[in-house]
Amino acid sequence: MKNVAILVAGLLGVIGVKLFFLPTSKAETDWLIVKSVRVDVSELHQNARNLPVLKFHDMRLVFPGGD
Repeated sequence: MKNVAILVAGLLGVIGVKLFFLPTSKAETDWLIVKSVRVDVSELHQNARNLPVLKFHDMRLVFPGGD
């Protein structure tokens, strides 16, 4: 049990040193630059009128008859 604790502490130490000394990659730093995207809800509602409608025959609540 003591050996496992020493191994886990050593791994955490190595990971901490890696994160501290090695530079981050460009992919990890790009998310800080991304600006938020705004969605115009009123425009979405106006465009929703022009959407095609799919009609189907719903048979989920039909039970077989006892004829």
